[in-house]
Amino acid sequence: MLGFTYLDGAAFAVFTVAWIAYHYLMEGGWAEARTLNRRMDVFRLEWTHRMLARENRIVDAQIVAALQNGTAFFASTSLLAIGASLAILQSTDAVMAIFLDLPFVTPNRSSWELKTLGLTLIFANAFFKFAWAYRLFNYTTILLGSTPPPSEATTPAAQAHIVKLARMATLAGRHFNRGQRSFFFAIAYLGWYINGWALMLATVAIFLVMVNRQFGPDSHWVLDNER
Repeated sequence: MLGFTYLDGAAFAVFTVAWIAYHYLMEGGWAEARTLNRRMDVFRLEWTHRMLARENRIVDAQIVAALQNGTAFFASTSLLAIGASLAILQSTDAVMAIFLDLPFVTPNRSSWELKTLGLTLIFANAFFKFAWAYRLFNYTTILLGSTPPPSEATTPAAQAHIVKLARMATLAGRHFNRGQRSFFFAIAYLGWYINGWALMLATVAIFLVMVNRQFGPDSHWVLDNER
């Protein structure tokens, strides 16, 4: 149907399951204090606690600005990727002519266009995640600016405020990570342009690489090394 085979259906199912599984692996309750992302949440709270004792918070504002600028870069890149995938849709005949000469590739116009539409949606998802993360970093800056002075550091209101600040920064970081996740899985998705086997192989490879980055010893060495 529409140029897709049972192999394509199985490959897409593997791709979808891998994405969902990675999401829950990174953000589920089990991930607490295990993934590199979740361990960094503790340092965000520690950062806000230390910031509360400082009178001059220019450096803290610069840190948030740097995070925001990085998010803006990826959001802009997502828009470029969306434009590129739409351009591929407009050049379907030319691109398919190239792929016809490649081994293991049997392109079909309908499936090709649907695959490209799917790639566009992945990049659109990345853009929305990065754009929302950018906005959340804006809110983080506002909370940073409204932080009570050091003279009120021990008050319940000040302690509650820095928790809100840390949570806002954590939420921004979480959406940024989701945007990057879309980019990584988009790389695996490119294998589908070859065939279903390539999609499954690329999905498993990308999944294992990302899991290793979050759970591997090299990722945690810096945080675990006390010397």
